[in-house]
Amino acid sequence: MKRSDNLTGALLMMGSIAGFTINDTFLKLLAGNVPMFQVLFLRGALTTGAVAVIAWRMGAFGGSVPRRDWGIMAIRTLAEVSATYCFLTALFHMPLANITAIMQALPLSLALVAALVFREPLGWRRLTAIAVGFCGVMLIVRPGSEGFNTYALYGLAAVGCVTVRDLSTRRLSRGVPSMLVTFVTSASVMTVFGMAGLGREWVPMTGSEIGLITGAAAFAIGGYVSSIMAMRIGEITYTAQFRYTSLLWALLLGWFIFGDWPTSLTLLGAGIVVASGVFTLYREAKLGLRKSGRSLLPRR
Repeated sequence: MKRSDNLTGALLMMGSIAGFTINDTFLKLLAGNVPMFQVLFLRGALTTGAVAVIAWRMGAFGGSVPRRDWGIMAIRTLAEVSATYCFLTALFHMPLANITAIMQALPLSLALVAALVFREPLGWRRLTAIAVGFCGVMLIVRPGSEGFNTYALYGLAAVGCVTVRDLSTRRLSRGVPSMLVTFVTSASVMTVFGMAGLGREWVPMTGSEIGLITGAAAFAIGGYVSSIMAMRIGEITYTAQFRYTSLLWALLLGWFIFGDWPTSLTLLGAGIVVASGVFTLYREAKLGLRKSGRSLLPRR
């Protein structure tokens, strides 16, 4: 039985998410032993080298890029660097499942900011889903409660930075190769954190720590490649909903490796956020079908 493109895209997306979550787990295992800037530079060196080879084999370096797109890539790169710093700061000080649950608000923030900035249509159903989703985020963060962790604010800042990054990506011309954008981003992250670490003390690493950084780079590369393949094979509105499997991976890895299990309120909030995001994706898919249906009607 032949496998459909959507099913293949869904499997690739789940593989991508698994790769990124395992990468996060390896980085968290290094917290407190190896400085964050040292970790990011070394991982960045490995990923940038691999991405450069992949981009070269795909012919991503061959064409010319308009000046406008270089400006957008600069904004995107700045957002990526900021998101990396905020996310890893939160990751090093919070349970894996908690920061992963906060990041599930990304599709909701993308829909809201796209409506405000790009004037994309946003009906009352999706607006209600966004409001409910952010209520779920507040259950996860719980500002003002005794269990509130100020590093949750770094997680929320990471959501904001990734929102800017992804919306900037939307503004890039279709002719700009995805692997070129990935290479520029990876090289920039490596350079920025390498320079930031120049005035700080670097520590000698054990064999297991070197193995963790190498493993993190390998899973990150696998995540990048699988994500790009998923976007090229399946329908985006279908495959995107499988990003939420990151929460399942984070719950399992957080429990088995770090002995962390979220509170009932955190799980409830995560469930609300995921349900709201899936509904938002469903509405986008439904509206997309209506638009495509109207475009197929004969003109008078």
